[in-house]
Amino acid sequence: MQLYHHMTIAGLERDLPICRLTDDLYIAGFVIFGDQELTCACARELLKRIPCEYDYMITAEAKGIPLIHEMARQSGAKKYFLARKAPKLYMTGVFDVTVHSITTAKEQKLYLDVADADLMRGKRILIVDDVISTGESLRAVEELVKKAGGEVVGRMAILAEGDAQSREDLVYLEKLPLFNAKGEVIG
Repeated sequence: MQLYHHMTIAGLERDLPICRLTDDLYIAGFVIFGDQELTCACARELLKRIPCEYDYMITAEAKGIPLIHEMARQSGAKKYFLARKAPKLYMTGVFDVTVHSITTAKEQKLYLDVADADLMRGKRILIVDDVISTGESLRAVEELVKKAGGEVVGRMAILAEGDAQSREDLVYLEKLPLFNAKGEVIG
């Protein structure tokens, strides 16, 4: 039987499926893909809470893409950046960092196009994502920004899970609890 966690995010109610991460640890699955109403509402609420002035936004592929796109659309930004999971043929050159995300079973790399890095150099960069948990993906994006010569001026997410909830450098909309196998909140 599938268990769900009911929560309100950006004024909208959603039931998130509780998914097994390990025998003792379960997380609520949060996916904004295909949920235009939620994506638009979260983008609007995050834009109200931007902690500082910035020149560009960046997110890691893939679940942050609809969010950053909508934030750019609503704010009138003409350009944003993606840290890609694989180099693409159109890239003029790449550099990478390694990331160990809790929702991915293996080590991954994130790549940034050197053409994007040229635009980022000397600019104030705002990192946005859907969920921050361990902060490992966030760390990898920060490292890419620094390698590009940009300055990370803010970090934002829709949800903060686990230890991310106590980060003072993160702006987020809601806390996302962790669960045991019975679907009971453990943190």
